[in-house]
Amino acid sequence: MVNTPKTTFNINGLISSLPDIEIITDTFQVAKLSQDYHTFSPILTTKLAGKVGDIVIRPANQSEVLKVAAACAKYKIPITLRGSGTGNYGQCVPLYGGIILDTSKMQNICWVKPGVARVEAGVKLAALDKKAHETGWEMRMAPSTYRTASIGGFIAGGSGGIGSIQYGLMGERGNLIALQIVTLEDEPRIIELRGDEVQKANHAWGINGIITEIEIPLAPAYPWAEIIVTFDEFMQAARFGQALASSDGIIKKEVAVFADPISQYFTALRQYIPENKHAAILIIAEPSLEFLPTLIEQYQGKVTYQKSAQEALKGTHLAEYTWNHTTLHARSVDHSITYLQSIYPADNLQTIEHMYHHFGDEVMMHLEFIRAGGKVANPGLQLVRYRNEERLNEIIRYHEEHGVFIANPHSYFIEDGWKRIIDPEHLKFKEMVDPYGLMNPGKSKVLSVAFAEDAGN
Repeated sequence: MVNTPKTTFNINGLISSLPDIEIITDTFQVAKLSQDYHTFSPILTTKLAGKVGDIVIRPANQSEVLKVAAACAKYKIPITLRGSGTGNYGQCVPLYGGIILDTSKMQNICWVKPGVARVEAGVKLAALDKKAHETGWEMRMAPSTYRTASIGGFIAGGSGGIGSIQYGLMGERGNLIALQIVTLEDEPRIIELRGDEVQKANHAWGINGIITEIEIPLAPAYPWAEIIVTFDEFMQAARFGQALASSDGIIKKEVAVFADPISQYFTALRQYIPENKHAAILIIAEPSLEFLPTLIEQYQGKVTYQKSAQEALKGTHLAEYTWNHTTLHARSVDHSITYLQSIYPADNLQTIEHMYHHFGDEVMMHLEFIRAGGKVANPGLQLVRYRNEERLNEIIRYHEEHGVFIANPHSYFIEDGWKRIIDPEHLKFKEMVDPYGLMNPGKSKVLSVAFAEDAGN
């Protein structure tokens, strides 16, 4: 467990100052809403065991958020933001108790215009997409938790997903237009971050402001066909994925490659992916399908499943087997399985091939093809047969020794993920919007020591 000091907060005083806002005090519900999917990691499961908030507050709008922020600043009570709780790193697990601020009631779609939308933080991604489709647009990217995730949680804790093969990650310039945040000062303010300024609160795990509204660009909505291609050899599948991802003229939403035996965890898809076969899951715009057969033939692949865009509206959705839903499906069969997040060096296919042969099915290869910095990249979300923490660290160390960047999903520190180092400008912004250090304390290495010392006094 995390060694955090026992601190007593004036919860009753805070509750009495918020008479018209929904507050949950039931211990079972509070414990449930203090969790996310960090249980994918056996290490985080142990470290975060027993970490719960004191109460949960559900504001209905920005005005209520301002009142909650003022009360937390007055009583010096930490506040941890929660969307739908679909994250994997303990972002919404409170290390020091305090308030869980659940934004799920803030579901207003402010407006949708050609190419852009403005929504409140609690809006579900599926709801926004449905509204956008009415005008011929859709979200540029979404996580595999698309059906249940909220956009505020996605911005605060996510980085990309289905659609990133076309538009890159959320942090790419232009993928996020504006964020409206509430500060945690004695007199909380509403701040609008626009353009490059949005990066001060994007993917910041709720430590740099309470996100209340988001403005995002949309993409033209295509009719998306869903396809499974199987291969005899894993590197055939990997090279096919690379070639398809690099074919800029083919409009695509998802290119994922899975080494055997990952697909055997996909119960609903087993009939389409025989044992000892490696698979690619694709979501391709129907106008681009004509160019796919030649490419598949070039890499000795075989189409075993194909649905038109109309057919794909019903039944199984292949997107729900990609990204970290792959881990979810595997763990539903074998609960000992965990995962890694990897970025491979410039010789990516050579390093991938080496890792594939070196670890065998102890580290099962799952690749997601994306665009990053204007180039095709193929990060791994490998499934790992977990033995113990020592062996997992050996696997991580071996990857790093071979030039593979590991965004460690077994740490709740933001610096151990994609960021590594928090920009000094972001720290200055943090000092301004959160002068008492009450926003999701303990999730940053550089900030956690100061808060722990203050909390212990």
